[in-house]
Amino acid sequence: MKPIEIQKMQNLLENYSNKDVYVHLETTNGAYASHFDDKAYNVGAYIRNAKVKFSQAKIVGNGKTYRVGLKMEIGWIYAEGLTDWTIHGANQLLLAGHDREGRLMVSLQISETPFRY
Repeated sequence: MKPIEIQKMQNLLENYSNKDVYVHLETTNGAYASHFDDKAYNVGAYIRNAKVKFSQAKIVGNGKTYRVGLKMEIGWIYAEGLTDWTIHGANQLLLAGHDREGRLMVSLQISETPFRY
């Protein structure tokens, strides 16, 4: 994976605008939290192959972490804490956010075809 470059990512995101696409969105602190602090809460969210169409994509950030928002007809999808990206296959954009130890904290993936499950 490569560090996010805001303008390059904005251009890539716009390639998926106004198309039916599949989204994978996952957040987790997983077992990381409870292994080291028995008072910490495990939290996470997971959605895979949600078929959506968004009219606008926007990336903002501070140079270290980024937030991507996808504006749909009646709402938004967003992921915050993104740090890295890659293209997988011909049409899957993968964005991820890793903590200081390199552990996955958030993942946003967009594809014109369904993800394997």
